[in-house]
Amino acid sequence: MALIKSISGIRGTIGGKTSDNLTPLDVVKFAAAYGCWIKKKGVTAKIVIGRDARPSGEMVNSLVCSTLQGLGIDVIDLGLSTTPTVELAVTEEKAAGGIIITASHNPVQWNALKLLNEKGEFISGVDGEEVLRIAEDETFEFAPVTKLGKYEKREGYIQKHIDMILKLPLVDVEAIKARDFKIAVDAVNSTGGIAVPMLLKALGVTTIKELYCEPTGHFPHNPEPLPEHLTDISREISKGKYDLGIVVDPDVDRLALVCEDGSPFGEEYTLVAVADYVLKKGEKKNGNTVSNLSSTRALSDVTEEAGGQYFASAVGEVNVVTMMKEKEAVIGGEGNGGVIYPDLHYGRDALVGIALFLSHLAQLQTTALRLRKKYPNYFISKNKIELTRDINVDKILDAIRRKYKKQPINTIDGVRIEFDKEWVHLRKSNTEPIIRIYAEADSETTAENLAKKIMSDIKEIIAEKMLAG
Repeated sequence: MALIKSISGIRGTIGGKTSDNLTPLDVVKFAAAYGCWIKKKGVTAKIVIGRDARPSGEMVNSLVCSTLQGLGIDVIDLGLSTTPTVELAVTEEKAAGGIIITASHNPVQWNALKLLNEKGEFISGVDGEEVLRIAEDETFEFAPVTKLGKYEKREGYIQKHIDMILKLPLVDVEAIKARDFKIAVDAVNSTGGIAVPMLLKALGVTTIKELYCEPTGHFPHNPEPLPEHLTDISREISKGKYDLGIVVDPDVDRLALVCEDGSPFGEEYTLVAVADYVLKKGEKKNGNTVSNLSSTRALSDVTEEAGGQYFASAVGEVNVVTMMKEKEAVIGGEGNGGVIYPDLHYGRDALVGIALFLSHLAQLQTTALRLRKKYPNYFISKNKIELTRDINVDKILDAIRRKYKKQPINTIDGVRIEFDKEWVHLRKSNTEPIIRIYAEADSETTAENLAKKIMSDIKEIIAEKMLAG
């Protein structure tokens, strides 16, 4: 069991002891800290709340809403919603911020509070530190009975979200209707089961096979949309009846696709395909793109092919968004299936990703399998080394940087080393004595060998330091 406090929110397992797990007291404490931070900004005290379908969501939602009301803050409760829907609602309602009650791809025993600013974007590191400080000091001041916040339940925001997507110039509803796609959907029994079929019907898709689309919150498999967790939808599609499979995580900010033969399109390639479409069809030619340092090089390849520039940010959605604004990127995101399309909003959004991908597929008059073969084929090997707490991880990373100083190196987030068309990225965990190692190459074997070489270097550095000590 665990409780993890970070600059972007708080997450943990439900039940157990206070401060060790996500108990009702911890929920109230952190919601109060966020509410106090909002009030200190002197803005209109109105907060938008939404949640995914996991069983603890209703309880956590009640605690959060009541706590904010107790601070004198008005609450707009969207109920069952998606992360991108809440983000859009914050700006539509001109609210001071938002809280999304979701543990994203974590298993059912987890839940979390994700914190948004007045732009409907995740709060910055500086703001997150301030919220954590308020929570630690417990400097809360609640409102008298005459100034309690108001509560309003608001329905229909998923439809508003879809309507906004349909109005985007690059979403080609007529082409999608004409293709008459047959699509299977796995929404892991969360809010994607509401939103994705609703979107597909609005796009003119009439044949939709719904797998796990009842928003009960009882996940039928591991909710992270990785190929090893998608055997049911792959098996269904391989029967030969479908053009595409669509998979989302519990809060619908990550999008994975399955080709017509049941093979994965590749979570890393969701953003690549959508970016390819936006770069070639958008009004801004030679547009820039951004993804994080651990995402595939294929995005850089399609960006340069279209005449644009690619930029890599530190890992984390808030970092990607910051660089997208700085570089005026037309699209960006993360290799975990997170598509950020600024013409709609600055947040990972599986729904707009679906609409743009289907427009791309329909206009090209091709299949998902043929489209995937169009892009450079890279493989990412993901590994980690667990260390003892007495080992200084920063010194290990610095030693690796010095060892490969003749290679192009990026140190904005750990150490990323370039080897022609190959790269390796080393990052330390913020919560555990772990170094995560990602390596990419044009073959699985090469990527794994590159990762093993760096892991061997790390072990050698540790051994040398121990001998020296």
